[in-house]
Amino acid sequence: MPFEPGLSGNPAGRPRGSRNRRTMAAEKLLDDNVERIMQRIITMAADEGDKTMLRACFDRLVPRAKHSPVAFPLPPIASPTDAIAALCTIVQGVSEGEITAIEAAEMAMVVRSGSQIASESNLEQRIRKIEETDAAKDKSKTP
Repeated sequence: MPFEPGLSGNPAGRPRGSRNRRTMAAEKLLDDNVERIMQRIITMAADEGDKTMLRACFDRLVPRAKHSPVAFPLPPIASPTDAIAALCTIVQGVSEGEITAIEAAEMAMVVRSGSQIASESNLEQRIRKIEETDAAKDKSKTP
């Protein structure tokens, strides 16, 4: 049975997050031998002084942690004034050790984006009111 153009045998495609069998096999092999490999790498780096190789191997075997969500409550941001309150909350969180400075900086960028959107929305509403008022005035002037 020939395939028809434009039609796939799997229209949904490969499931999101599915992994290649070869990759999983290689990861299993590494996981099973990681202690032995790491000990050998450390010995080689100490004996031969190859710090670049050590870093490359460590990055491969022990990848750097990715960012994880921060469980830190912020007030809703519906106006630029709310953004100031949110930023004060973030600063308080840093001073009390609840969040790190890096997490605070990232949260502050999110707050700033929310503030900009709220400000732009506010301006849009004000412009719409002015336009409606002008349109009403123009209608009243027309005989």
